[in-house]
Amino acid sequence: MTIRLVMELIGTVAFALSGAMVAVQKKLDFLGIIVLGEVTAVGGGMFRDLLIGYTPPVLFQEPVYVSTALVAVLLFFVLLKCRIVSKEFLETEMYEWFMNLFDAVGLGAFTVVGIDAAIQAGFANYLFLQIFLGVLTGVGGGVMRDVMAGTTPFILKKHVYACASFAGACVYVGLLRVTAENIALVISALLIVGIRLCARRYKWNLPGIE
Repeated sequence: MTIRLVMELIGTVAFALSGAMVAVQKKLDFLGIIVLGEVTAVGGGMFRDLLIGYTPPVLFQEPVYVSTALVAVLLFFVLLKCRIVSKEFLETEMYEWFMNLFDAVGLGAFTVVGIDAAIQAGFANYLFLQIFLGVLTGVGGGVMRDVMAGTTPFILKKHVYACASFAGACVYVGLLRVTAENIALVISALLIVGIRLCARRYKWNLPGIE
């Protein structure tokens, strides 16, 4: 199993759980929980594949991603249904911490995976496209999740969300030119996770109009 596949599976589980947690908080039914979890997990990759002309998208060619997301969502549903995890948990500060952690891990993993996909598709000389596709892969599923849940997307309001993805994408593109791919991948993904966690801890936000 390659480090890239490991990162993809980690990102898939993390985003699936974040989608399921939002669905439960919004009081969606069983199907809604599954749909929101799946959309969050594979939505960004689907947009990326369509943009680079890779059809049908990977999620239809490799069922491991959809299956992994489904298992993660079903496990979360069972934990709630059996009251191993209480619904009151969704109103706590701990829930917000876990939600942020899952989102950060998914964002970090999928941003670097998106850049790899662009390079493998033959766009190694198009740096802006690589970075754009990396950010799109990282934030696309979360945007779909938030829109379907009827909330303002995290990308527009939450603690330098897209900026963390952009920073990690730029670092990854740069590191690929001076170090091994696996090292660059791990460092860049951890950077994104670190920025997101620090942004929440220290309330970093971009300026807006009050």
